[in-house]
Amino acid sequence: MPDDLHNLPGNAHIHLMGICGVAMSSLAGMLKDKGYTVKGSDQNIYPPISTFLESLSIPVVKGYSPDHLHPLPDLVIVGNVITRDNPEAVELLRLGIPCLSMPQALRRFAMEGKKSIVIAGTHGKTTVSALTAWILEAAGTNPCFMIGGIPRNFQRNFQLGNGGFFVIEGDEYDTAFFDKGPKFLHYRPHLAAITNIEFDHADIYRGIEEIEDSFRRLMDLVPEEGALCANCDDPLVRKLTNRARCSLVSFSIQGNADFTIGDRISREGMTIFTVERGGEEYMKVATDLMGDHNLSNILAATAICSMAGIAPDMIAGAVGTFKGVKRRLDHLGDYHGVTVIDDFAHHPTAVRETIQAVKGRYPNRRLIAVFEPRSNSSRRNVFQHAYAASFEGAGLVMLPEPSRMEKIPPHERFSSAQLAHDLNDHGIEARSFQSNDDLLDGVVALAKEDDVILIMSNGGFDNIQERLIKILEEKGSL
Repeated sequence: MPDDLHNLPGNAHIHLMGICGVAMSSLAGMLKDKGYTVKGSDQNIYPPISTFLESLSIPVVKGYSPDHLHPLPDLVIVGNVITRDNPEAVELLRLGIPCLSMPQALRRFAMEGKKSIVIAGTHGKTTVSALTAWILEAAGTNPCFMIGGIPRNFQRNFQLGNGGFFVIEGDEYDTAFFDKGPKFLHYRPHLAAITNIEFDHADIYRGIEEIEDSFRRLMDLVPEEGALCANCDDPLVRKLTNRARCSLVSFSIQGNADFTIGDRISREGMTIFTVERGGEEYMKVATDLMGDHNLSNILAATAICSMAGIAPDMIAGAVGTFKGVKRRLDHLGDYHGVTVIDDFAHHPTAVRETIQAVKGRYPNRRLIAVFEPRSNSSRRNVFQHAYAASFEGAGLVMLPEPSRMEKIPPHERFSSAQLAHDLNDHGIEARSFQSNDDLLDGVVALAKEDDVILIMSNGGFDNIQERLIKILEEKGSL
């Protein structure tokens, strides 16, 4: 950390490069709440983050330009989407303005003096983080948090509480162009949860062994007086947690763990079940979250909050009032007999679990799965064959060809047309489209009354969700 940041004035001007990342936008809000003058730049500006920043009166300029660093800010915070040859990064280095990565800034401005609760894993981080924060809030601990989505219970993805805990979503992606280590290594976990470990981020990791090494390093950071909560349904998590030097608390929806699922029934869109600890009933829970993966998420939050000293009745009550996270199995509404659901799924496992969850909730309705291959991994053919096994349960799959392919070598590129061909060979009707506009036209043309349309993307998807809803509302009937 630059030495001159210790004397940063209280009204300092701070510029965030890549401000529309979920974590960066949270940090921007925290800095604004602390009284700093905050602005930022980004290439991709779309809801809900754009509207969130607008609600905080944080100005955002589109694109990257050296002009955005004039007049000179007191500090620049660099998001991990920024490359060394980005024009703002080039100007930043030329001018020698003090700068921090997002995790460094978070430690400097928000986490000091707090016990951090780090939620890590390939899938489920956002929901577990949001639920953990809500349980702590409902228990009266007034936690700080930063979450990779917008929890509906809070309507914002950060909070600067005065309690002793800081809940943070621990991402294994790299930190910045000047720090290629995982972000979660900056967070000094007192308590940590690991939901699962799979290969992802093919743009920075060469194989699963490198990802395992990152999680080992995270586990090694948890102190002896802390605790690690681990999903023992996941074979890699089971393997790696053998080396934990702190207390280990396991959870499993399949049994044989410290926290498990007992009796459960489904009734009127709710799942009612018991959580057992050590084979004894710990609490009874009712939730409207869909899918087995969300039962695992609830167990993870239960385990971590039990280690934070929260009583089981308080945990159960908070789970029952948890409203979920925007863009995580987010029910956007029903329009003339068509249900529209939005989700952040992009990894093959997440796509599969999301489809199974929705199909479980709507077993007798046709499911139209609309999937955008947008992440750095999904635009590469590393998952080309895996996706072909991820859409079971969908009645129709609709895919655009991925964008921003110019920096990916031709022999590494993912093909939506090939995936559609493979799905059709597996007996699942699928169609690919050259653009998002063509895809939207196709969805509107093929949607019928009683369909469920599930939209999956880890990005803005050209705002296809709101555009589809507007068309369905104007159409009147199908």
